[in-house]
Amino acid sequence: MSNKYVGAHVSASGGVFNAPLNAMAIGAKAFALFTKNQKQWAAKPLDDETIGLFKDNLAKSGILPKHVLPHDSYLINLGHPEEDKRQKSLEAFIDETRRCMQLGLDRLNFHPGSHLKQISEEECIERIASSMNETLSVTNGVTLVIENTAGQGSNLGWRFEHLSAIIERIEDKSRVGVCIDTCHMFTAGYDIRTRAAYDATWKEFDTIVGFKYLKGMHINDSKPDLGSHVDRHDSIGKGKIGVEPFGFIMNDPRMDDIPLVLETIDETIWAQEIALLYSLQR
Repeated sequence: MSNKYVGAHVSASGGVFNAPLNAMAIGAKAFALFTKNQKQWAAKPLDDETIGLFKDNLAKSGILPKHVLPHDSYLINLGHPEEDKRQKSLEAFIDETRRCMQLGLDRLNFHPGSHLKQISEEECIERIASSMNETLSVTNGVTLVIENTAGQGSNLGWRFEHLSAIIERIEDKSRVGVCIDTCHMFTAGYDIRTRAAYDATWKEFDTIVGFKYLKGMHINDSKPDLGSHVDRHDSIGKGKIGVEPFGFIMNDPRMDDIPLVLETIDETIWAQEIALLYSLQR
């Protein structure tokens, strides 16, 4: 019996309740979704009918709530140097967390934030953590899952040290986690292509952040090279990472029982990519 839960970031077009059905259609055992339009600030609240349909379809799919990894809007920047813009981001983030609560989902994935070259990394980390603490104080039952970034532009979160510095400042550590994106990890400079590199990178992760905080992964190959700080995903085996490291992940018990979510570039082959990943299990 496999203890790996692989899926993809599926469409919630037409209503969030469609996401579990879209996941079922590709043979997924996990999925990610946006609970609102990720390119807009405001969204109409989830009504009871929508919430009920989502829960029914999730039950129908056989996918457990803990294997669903909702993603917040790309507009949100919890570390914004301008206070009014940070506040706008914070309000939107609290709304996203509450939407997860309404849908019965226990984690929310987000990119930590960007200093926009206007404040120091340290100050940006402080802002991100205080935004998270504020969110945690007015919500319950949802773990805030910080995603590592490629370090493109002024984005924070590409070094394991950034993730651990944020976690250190969180008051309720039982409700904070991380999501490691393999493409971001690789283009941030962490190699996983050989067994030795894979083991060394994850040892560093465990020392600096800790596996107890790993609440999900984004499974992506990478178009750019190691350490390029460019965020461009590729299909599994088509990019610079190659197939083998995904076999390491699929046979690594430290990645059991968390959502492993494809965000690869060709959604028409997601079903095949899911099957490929499972085929790598020994």
